[in-house]
Amino acid sequence: MHLRHIEAFRAVMQAGSMTAAARRVHTSQPQISRLIAQLETLTQFPLFERNGSRLTPTQDGLRFYQEVEKTFSGLAGLETAAAGIRAFSAGRLSVAAMPRLAGGLLARIVARLKQDYPDIMVSIHSGNGGAVREWLASGFCDAGMALLYDDEPGVQIEPVLTMHCMAVLPKGHRLAALPRLRPAHFADEPFVSFPAGTAIRERIDRIFTQAGVERHIVAEAGLGASICALVGMGMGVSLINPLAAREEQNNTGIELRPFAPAVPVVAALLYPPYQQRTRLVDVFSQYASEFMQREMAEFKVRSGRR
Repeated sequence: MHLRHIEAFRAVMQAGSMTAAARRVHTSQPQISRLIAQLETLTQFPLFERNGSRLTPTQDGLRFYQEVEKTFSGLAGLETAAAGIRAFSAGRLSVAAMPRLAGGLLARIVARLKQDYPDIMVSIHSGNGGAVREWLASGFCDAGMALLYDDEPGVQIEPVLTMHCMAVLPKGHRLAALPRLRPAHFADEPFVSFPAGTAIRERIDRIFTQAGVERHIVAEAGLGASICALVGMGMGVSLINPLAAREEQNNTGIELRPFAPAVPVVAALLYPPYQQRTRLVDVFSQYASEFMQREMAEFKVRSGRR
């Protein structure tokens, strides 16, 4: 017994005649007749009573049709299940990031992902760098986003793009008249710094030390948003990563300028170290990578960077 026998029988039951059934399944009436005859041989009971051109299902034929419909209902359920799997229906994704990324870029990525896959459930977990690493290393989160200034042990790293830190100045500051700033321009300027002991602080300190420039550090803050707020209040100048600059560019109290020599920062996606990625994680990664690259390209155009 083959599927073509069942399809022919079902078509006859639903259409009421061999001719109408043939039209329904796009074949000829003689082919339908042959398939029904073969099916009756295989089942070893008549499916229809034939009165001239009229077909009337037998009691056995009706019972057999009920079983056929149960099977086709099951197939329809499989089609629905497959569609749900394709759309990640009831799929869950946990993503970790530091607060500024979680509340800005990551939130926009998730919103875009949900437009295309509305049935997935995404949980965003925000914390400091140590918490993000722990959540990924333990498998509590499926993926993470981070700005890296150094190696990140204990997690899988997928670099997305390398960017350079920018100078952030109070609105109207004298240095804003320059198209690009260098360490010498910051000599004796009040400087809002990242905390001592952080990778970004060590990189920035090294650049100024090598240039022989002494800064006057007046405050420290761990987040780019906090640094921009302090700079906007006129407390000093600073260097911040470009994603923080992207988020804070509408802050009317600051201005941004390129800085050289480059202070590189890598925007990366992070994953648990020994966990195979699911298809949903792969889709999220694709969205995140494309989103980051597009937003930073647009930011470079708006900020006049080349």
